[in-house]
Amino acid sequence: MSATAAIPKASFDWRPPALLAALALLALPLVGAPSTWLTLTVAGIAMGLIVFVIASGLTLVFGLMDVLNFGHGVFIATGAFVATSVMAGMGAWAASPSFVLNLAAVFAAMAAAMAVAGALGWAFERVVVRPVYGQHLKQILITMGGMIVGEELIKVIWGPLQMALPLPETLRGAFVIGDSAIEKYRVLAVVIGLAVFVALLWTLNRTKLGLLVRAGVQDREMVESLGYRIKRLFVGVFVAGSALAGLGGVMWGLYQQNVTPQIGAQVNVLIFIVIIIGGLGSTLGCFVGALAVGLIANYTGFLAPKVALFSNIGLMVAVLLWRPRGLYPVTNR
Repeated sequence: MSATAAIPKASFDWRPPALLAALALLALPLVGAPSTWLTLTVAGIAMGLIVFVIASGLTLVFGLMDVLNFGHGVFIATGAFVATSVMAGMGAWAASPSFVLNLAAVFAAMAAAMAVAGALGWAFERVVVRPVYGQHLKQILITMGGMIVGEELIKVIWGPLQMALPLPETLRGAFVIGDSAIEKYRVLAVVIGLAVFVALLWTLNRTKLGLLVRAGVQDREMVESLGYRIKRLFVGVFVAGSALAGLGGVMWGLYQQNVTPQIGAQVNVLIFIVIIIGGLGSTLGCFVGALAVGLIANYTGFLAPKVALFSNIGLMVAVLLWRPRGLYPVTNR
């Protein structure tokens, strides 16, 4: 028998994606009208992908660096507020009837938010996180403190009040398909969320950079002995995770059409639910978990609004009873 034949190939676990399909199919007879079901399903997928973009940065940092960053919310809030300033400065483009100019304003806001959140992440890693590597309890306490300080700094710069973050002109309204109405911004959110997911998987699994980072997690000394500076790679991972949080903050702010200094702390609970459902440190699990949370939130919000507040926690409990380590557990966790 050859050496290749002796190594069993890992098979893809189709059951978590099948859970998403089961949720959608179960909701169809409960919702009743297919047009309403389609609207709710697309809205749930869009919400799920926005949450995935926000949570992917935290998943990346924990999965590759073993850092429990409870201060992730400060990068979300920073990205959202930077976007309000950029969008206000590009008001003429945002109010233009040109789709190209509207899209340019949104992408400029996203790029600025990612740059500022990434720079803040670099400083946060050096000052707050670096002294507590490998100490989870201290990481939780000190990063939560960092988020509180960050929120106060945001209040100093932008003020403590809620600020509007309106959608550009051509991203308002909805596409009408039969009797279904699908909001234009949600379509854009789906495209961006899928692009981030594909880019993350490709970078981690198909590039030399991803190979080095994953190898550094498994055996740091060996990678350093080959001449690679693993510390710089890990700082880069933290900056990338912070930048993704900034991007997610812009998307969530546009989704809500307003931002507050507490926006990061409010979303923090949701993103931790998502990464627990998906499996701590799993990018694929985070993706499936975020979609499940988005679908459940929209279906229950329509069918039983009073239950919607607890639907995400109920989903997390159900998944953990089925799979205590999450949908796609990481083997070294």
